[in-house]
Amino acid sequence: MTTSTRGASAPAVLVLEDGRTFRGRAYGAVGETFGEAVFSTGMTGYQETLTDPSYHRQVVVMTAPHVGNTGVNDEDPESQRIWVSGYVVRDPARTPSNWRSRRSLDEELTAQGVVGISGIDTRALTRHLRERGAMRVGIFSGEALGDEAALLARVRAVPQMKGADLSGEVATAEAYVVPAIGTRKFTVAAIDLGIKGMTPHRMAERGIEVHVLPATATVEDVYAVGPDGVFFSNGPGDPATADHPVSLMRAVLERSTPLFGICFGNQILGRALGFGTYKLKYGHRGINQPVQDRTTGKVEITAHNHGFAVDAPLDAPSDTPYGRAEVSHVCLNDNVVEGLRLLDRPAFSVQYHPEAAAGPHDAAYLFDRFVSLMEGQRA
Repeated sequence: MTTSTRGASAPAVLVLEDGRTFRGRAYGAVGETFGEAVFSTGMTGYQETLTDPSYHRQVVVMTAPHVGNTGVNDEDPESQRIWVSGYVVRDPARTPSNWRSRRSLDEELTAQGVVGISGIDTRALTRHLRERGAMRVGIFSGEALGDEAALLARVRAVPQMKGADLSGEVATAEAYVVPAIGTRKFTVAAIDLGIKGMTPHRMAERGIEVHVLPATATVEDVYAVGPDGVFFSNGPGDPATADHPVSLMRAVLERSTPLFGICFGNQILGRALGFGTYKLKYGHRGINQPVQDRTTGKVEITAHNHGFAVDAPLDAPSDTPYGRAEVSHVCLNDNVVEGLRLLDRPAFSVQYHPEAAAGPHDAAYLFDRFVSLMEGQRA
């Protein structure tokens, strides 16, 4: 990515790898950027989306037409920076209007060097991605503009998301502790594969002291903190490349330590149990995805960001090296596996985001389920 200063009036062009182009105006920084074009169906929570490390190397297309109305504040970021590679909106707000706003979204994108484009038909672009699938893309503005054939060649030279090993690029380099709120009841080792700030906070609210460890953490590192449970976070990239987290999770499963994984952590559990993973055509991204908890029959509206999924049988439990496993949650839109649980050991995972700072909060009970596992193991 190369960027220059803010320039909302500068012309810009978005070039997809299949050759389709959209012309608009620069939004945020002026320059060029590349990534995988994906769309998010959420109408709120854009600040949490932008700062979610799971979006590393992705250019996010917002399906909601009006973006930026509430500006940017200093309380809602999920990490220390914006992680999206680029940002695509139809009608950006001219002036933010919210009592917590400190600056406009345009100013924040510019300050962090995030190249975006506005004024394009995001509905047409979203329909195109639904029909053709997520694909590589480039956004060019200012001096980066040039011959479209040359720009297309550059887009096609960008590495694909399939086969990308990215969790190490977004995870913490040093371990840190998020203390329990109130009385400390449990200690959890959380493997950071791209963790969002709200996740350890949700655990801390339940009396859990969270030791956030780098993606490169060893078994010795995990058990050095004396964990009552181990958590594997969300994160970017292809789970087929995550050999170290899979090996680490298998070591945790062998010890029968209570285990909880979300998003990338769900895919890691799938691999650890012997299931495969595959790339979805265009993925699930947004805060309005219907999922059924098959253990209770309850339907939840959930927050998602994943382009890969676990390939596991839906109709019956499977035998694994760690006992029987079953699909615990399923997406009601397309029957994609949205959760796994072991029946003979204290381990489970979901493909979505129960911490969901921007909402909905239907799935927050999963943190309580994790607490129950640790209580049961302690008893």
